[in-house]
Amino acid sequence: MNCKTNKLRDAVVLALIASAGTATAQAQESSSPTNLDRIEVTGSRIRSVDVETSQPVFVMDRQAIEKQGLTSVADVLQRISANGAGLNTNFNNGGDGSSTISLRNLGSERTLVLVNGRRWVANLSGSVDLNTIPAAIIERVEVLKDGASSFYGSDAIAGVVNLITRSDFDGAEANAYIGQYDKGDGQRTAFDATVGTSSDRGNLVISLSRVKEDQVLAKDRAISREPYFGLGSAYYSSYSANGKINAPASAGGNLALRPGAIGSGLASNPYYGIDQYVPYTSAFNYNYAADNYLATPQKRSALFAQGSYNLTDSITFKMDALYNERRSAQQLAGFPLSTINTGISMSGDSYFNPYNTAYGGDGRDVSWTHRLTEAARLYDQNSKTSHVYLGLDGFFEFSGRQFNWDVGYAFNKTNEVETQVGDANLLTLESSLGASEVRDGKVVCVTAPGGAVIDGCVPFNPLSPQGAVSKEMLDYLLFTAHNTYQYRNEAVTANLSGELFELPAGWLSFAAGYEHRKESGYSSPDAFIANGLTSGNAFDPTSGAYSLDDAYLEVLVPVLKDVPGAQLLELSLATRFSDYSNFGNTTNSKFGFKWKPFDELLVRGNWAEGFRAPSITNLYRGASDSFVQYSDPCSANGRFAGDASVLGACQAAGVPAGFIAEYNSGGGAAGGQTIFPFTLGGNPNLTPETSTSKTLGLVYSPAWATGLNVSLDWWSIDLENRIQSFTADAILDKCYVDGISSYCSLFTRRADGLVTDMFIGPINAGYQEVEGYDLTVKYRMPETSVGTFAFTLDSTYVSKNRSRDSKNDDWEALNGMYFESDPYWRLRGNLTTDWSYGDFSASWMIRYRSGLTEDISEGRLESITYHDLQMSYNLPWNGTVRVGANNVFANSFDPQYDIPGRYMYMQYTQRF
Repeated sequence: MNCKTNKLRDAVVLALIASAGTATAQAQESSSPTNLDRIEVTGSRIRSVDVETSQPVFVMDRQAIEKQGLTSVADVLQRISANGAGLNTNFNNGGDGSSTISLRNLGSERTLVLVNGRRWVANLSGSVDLNTIPAAIIERVEVLKDGASSFYGSDAIAGVVNLITRSDFDGAEANAYIGQYDKGDGQRTAFDATVGTSSDRGNLVISLSRVKEDQVLAKDRAISREPYFGLGSAYYSSYSANGKINAPASAGGNLALRPGAIGSGLASNPYYGIDQYVPYTSAFNYNYAADNYLATPQKRSALFAQGSYNLTDSITFKMDALYNERRSAQQLAGFPLSTINTGISMSGDSYFNPYNTAYGGDGRDVSWTHRLTEAARLYDQNSKTSHVYLGLDGFFEFSGRQFNWDVGYAFNKTNEVETQVGDANLLTLESSLGASEVRDGKVVCVTAPGGAVIDGCVPFNPLSPQGAVSKEMLDYLLFTAHNTYQYRNEAVTANLSGELFELPAGWLSFAAGYEHRKESGYSSPDAFIANGLTSGNAFDPTSGAYSLDDAYLEVLVPVLKDVPGAQLLELSLATRFSDYSNFGNTTNSKFGFKWKPFDELLVRGNWAEGFRAPSITNLYRGASDSFVQYSDPCSANGRFAGDASVLGACQAAGVPAGFIAEYNSGGGAAGGQTIFPFTLGGNPNLTPETSTSKTLGLVYSPAWATGLNVSLDWWSIDLENRIQSFTADAILDKCYVDGISSYCSLFTRRADGLVTDMFIGPINAGYQEVEGYDLTVKYRMPETSVGTFAFTLDSTYVSKNRSRDSKNDDWEALNGMYFESDPYWRLRGNLTTDWSYGDFSASWMIRYRSGLTEDISEGRLESITYHDLQMSYNLPWNGTVRVGANNVFANSFDPQYDIPGRYMYMQYTQRF
C-alpha cells in the first residue's frame, strides 16, 4: 500500500511542478457575440433575455464542477453553502449508497431535484438519490434558493436544484480520472466518453460513464477506530466477542469467558466449565467501530442520450434517456447475538452449557451473549434507474405575437435489490441451542438427551472465545436476505408561454401549463424478515400510489422602465392548483418584484407559499421493528426522579411505585435501548406540510469595477404542519408530563411497568422557522501581465433555526448545534481563487464550516477550514491534464465532514 501511495503522490507532485514550469504563454481571451435569445431560468416558466430574476439563483457551470476534483455530482452539490446535512456515501450505519441534498438544512425531502427542468425520480421517503445522475452528463447546475411550489408543485419548500445536461455537443471527448487518500486507500477511478453530432435539423449526444469508489475502513484512521475518540473501552459494546453468561446480580451477575480459558471435551469443539468464567467488566467490551466502513464502496455505470430533431421550421422533437446502475455496500461489525434480542436461551441439555448435569451442574437454561466477529454484517445494493423523456416543442404566431409551447411525457423508475448477509435465522438458532451431545466423536443436535440426532442441525456454542465459531456453525445459523424496492413516476406535461399585450413599460408576459403525474412505490422484504424469523429488525411490505393533476399560471407585469428612480420595475405573480387523489387539493401562490433604481443595482424580493405532499413511506410504510433509545419518565431513577406530579401520573396509570426501568444498555436518567422492539409505521391520514417563504435582496454590478458582481439576499422560511415522527421520549412525556391521553394509547406496559411495545409513526404536528443571509461575490479581474485572476465567494449565514412540536411547546434552538451526523452550522462559505496564464491554470478553494455546540455533552466542536488545490495544463493535441489535492491541511471526521487525510487525484481529458 505504501508503494501505491507514494506513486500517486509523487506523480501528482511532479505534475504540479512540471505544469508550473511549462506555463510560458500569455493568456488570451476570446470574445463571442452576446446571445439575446430568450431562455427559461430556473424559478420561472417565462422566457426572458435577462438571466437575473426576482429570485436568487446560484449557477455552477461544468468548468467549476471539474475544478473540484470529485467523481460525484452529489459531492459537488453538498459543498454549496446553502446545503445542510444530507445523506452521503460516508454514512455506513444508516446509509444505503444514496446521496442527497438538503437546502437550508430542512431535509432532503423538502428540496426538489429537477433534470432539465423536469422532476426526477425519488425514493420511497421522497428524497432524490443524486448518485442516479452521472456527473459526466452535467453541463451546469442551477440552484434556486427560494420556495417554488407555485412553479413546480410539491417538495420545493427549501429550494430547487436543476441539473442541466449537455446538449448541442459536436465532436468527441474522453476523460480518465484516478485519485486516492494519502494513506493509500479509498481509491477512486472514473472514465467517461461523450460523442455528439449536430446539423441544421437537429443534434444528438451520447455519453457513457463508469465510476468506481473503494472503501476506507474505520480502523485505518485513529479518529474513527473507536466509537468515541479518546474515551476508550468504557464506550465499547457490552455485546462481547467472547462468550458471556447473562445473569442478575442475585444469581452471581454477568460472567465472561476469561482470556486464555482452557476448554474441555473435544479439542475441535470444546466446552468450558463454569470455573473458566470470571465477573464481567468493561474490559471485555467489544470495539465495534473498527469493523465499520468509514467511506463506503460504490460502482456506478451510466448510459445517457439526448437529442432533438426539427420536424418543421416551428416544431422540434426532443428526447433524452438515461440508464444508471449503482452497486454499493456497507459493512457493520458482526451481529450482537444474545438471549435478550432473540428470546432464545441455551438449553440446559446443550453440550456447551457449563451448567449441564453431565458436568455436575443444575441443568439450568443460560441467557447468553456472543458477537459474531467471525462474520461481518454486509449490505449490498444493486440499484437500477431508468429515465425516458419524449416531447415536442415549438412556436407559433398569433395576432402578431409569438408564443412558445411544449408537450411531453416523462417516465422515471428505480428498481433496487438489497442483499443482506450476517443476520441469524431464528429457527436454526433455536435448534442449534437445544439439546446436543457427542456422537461418534462429533457434537450433534439431539431431540433430547440420549434421543435421536436431528439431521442437518449444527450445535452452536455462544460461550466460546472470539473467533472460535466455526464456518460450519456460521453456515447453519446465518442466511442471505433479498429485499426489493421500486419507485416510479410518470408525468404528462403541457406548457404555453408568450406575450399578451404591450404596456408602457413593455410586454405583459405569461406562462401557463398542466401536469398529470402518478407516483407509486413499494418495498418487499425477504420472507424471513417479514415473518420476524431473523435476529435483525423485522418489517412488513410497503406499497402505495397516488396521482395528481396540476395547473399553473404565471404573469410578468412590467410597471416602469427608463424613468428617474426606476430604470426597471416589474412584478411577477404565479399560482398553482394541485389536486391529489389521496388528500384533496391545495393552491400555492407567489408574488415577486424586480426593481432597478439605476443600471448598476437590482433590488429583488419574493413572497411564496409552498407545500410538500406526504411520501409513500409517510403514508403507507409497513410496520417494522426498531430497538430505539429512550428514557422512561416513570422510572424512579430517571429524568423525573423526585417529581411528584409526573410519578403520580405514572402510578395513576398503573405503573408500580418505585418502578425502575430496565434497558439493554445505559440506565438511570440517561436511559438506554429498549429490550423489546418498538414498531415503526406509516399514517394514511397525513396532510401536506405547508410553508411561507420570503426573500429580499440586492445585486450590485458597479461600472467602476468591471467584472465584479455582488449579491446579498435575506431569506426566511416558516414551515407548518410538519410531518414528523416523535421520539419515544416525546411520546412518553406527552402522556405523563403533558397529560395528553391520545399519546398514552401508542404504547403498552406489562404488569411490572416496563414498556414492551410502542407505535412510532408520522403525524402533522411540527413547526420550524429558518432565517439567514446569502452572500455571493464574483470578481473577474482585468487581464494582467501575470495572467487573469477570478474570485468567487459563496456563503450562507443562518441567523435563526428553531423548531417545536406544537404551538403549546417552547421553541428548541437548532442553530449552531451539533447532533450526531446532523450539524446545524451558522456559517458556511466557499472561497475560490482561479488563475489562468496561457494554457496553464490553477484553482484554490477554501471551504469553511463554523463551530458547533454538541447537543448532549455541551462540548465545543471547533470550526474547520478545508483547502483544495488544482492545477491544469492544456496540451497541444487538444488534451488537458489536471492534478490536485483536497483537504490539504485539515483532519477531522463525521459523516458530514471530509474523510481524514489528504485526497490526491489526476485527471486527463482528450477532445477530438
